[in-house]
Parts: sequence; C-alpha cells; structure tokens
Amino acid sequence: MSDFNDELDARGLNCPLPILRAKKAINKLESGQVLKITATDPGSVKDFEAFCKQTGNELVETSEAGDEFTFFIKKS
Repeated sequence: MSDFNDELDARGLNCPLPILRAKKAINKLESGQVLKITATDPGSVKDFEAFCKQTGNELVETSEAGDEFTFFIKKS
C-alpha cells in the first residue's frame, strides 16, 4: 500500500512502545486516514492485530521484509 497520511518509525522499539506511539499518532489523524508503521519487534504483529480489534481501527495491510514489519492502519 503506497497511500498513507502519516508514518511512524518504531524500529528498535520493544513492546509496548510501538503500540503507544501508534496510538498517539492515530489520535492525530482524521477518520479514514491511514498510518504506516515500521517496526522490528516480532511481537508487534500480534500486538497490532489486538490493538486494532480493541480500538475498532482497521488493520489494512501487514507485511514482513527481513527483520522489519510494516503495518497500515486506517482510523475508524
């Protein structure tokens, strides 16, 4: 996905920091806008799935390249 409104670099951060920083970034977005997150914590995959279920935001896409994980979350 190449269309996003804001980007968060959470590389090198471990749980719960990627989620906390993503929550802060998403709060600044308007409904329907997309946040791109890049993380290196392997636990972030399950963390962001749970985060989206709890918050009602949509996990649009998840991908993995080497030791980096990329998430696109659309604000509800």
